Amino acid sequence: MTTPTTPTSTTPDAWNHWRDTRVAAAAAPYGPLALTGTHWLAEPPAAPAELPDVPGRWSAGADGTVVLTATAADGLIADGAPVDGTVRLRPDTDPAPSVAEAGERRLIPIAREGVLAVRVYDPAAPARAAFAGIDAYDWSAAWVVPARFTPYDDDRTVAVPNADGKQRALALAGEIAFDLGGETRTLTVGRTATGLSAVFGDATSGRETYRFRFLTLPAPDADGRTTLDLNRAHLPPCAFADHFICPFPPPGNVLPIPVQAGEKNPIRR
Repeated sequence: MTTPTTPTSTTPDAWNHWRDTRVAAAAAPYGPLALTGTHWLAEPPAAPAELPDVPGRWSAGADGTVVLTATAADGLIADGAPVDGTVRLRPDTDPAPSVAEAGERRLIPIAREGVLAVRVYDPAAPARAAFAGIDAYDWSAAWVVPARFTPYDDDRTVAVPNADGKQRALALAGEIAFDLGGETRTLTVGRTATGLSAVFGDATSGRETYRFRFLTLPAPDADGRTTLDLNRAHLPPCAFADHFICPFPPPGNVLPIPVQAGEKNPIRR
């Protein structure tokens, strides 16, 4: 599931289109519901190893690629060609990432903080078959508020827990300030290619909504002004499959009020 695009319109029609796009992306054959495993590879020079229910032998190359060794009988395809021997697969951080296939399953090499893994996407995953949509609050103009971005002197990172139980660095560029519930609130944010992003919780988290949510904001203008549209608070990938490694909110990013806007939880049959 791709990261939602930065909102350029705060109208109800634009929000409905965004909602439809989110549901379609979640339900896609190789969307987040299809993820059935993330298999981390030992750092080089560890010997190639078998992965659970995955053909071939896999290892992390010293050059930052995933090394796959298989025979023709394994039936693997890598970057469109049958594998019969050893091939090197580029992770998702590469400008031209590799894709391997085992029948209908896709095997996607990934890199996170220098550690390589193989993700397995299966269109026949039970979670995908059980998916019935994404529950969300109704759109309301009350949740669209002006915000002001104050950058840090230097971008910084903070260690936060991730959904897999490990701590990882989260990059932060500054904070946004906005008025909500009669008070001025703040959230720390990172930068994206098109704007700003936040990981946050609120008084609905773990009750009415998933335990935390993500937000994207348009790039601020020269005076730091941007728009916070909480109607577009969206679920992190780990709300759809346990094999994602989503970051939890950094310190200070849990609002003490209920944000009854945006997505709540996946709906399952």
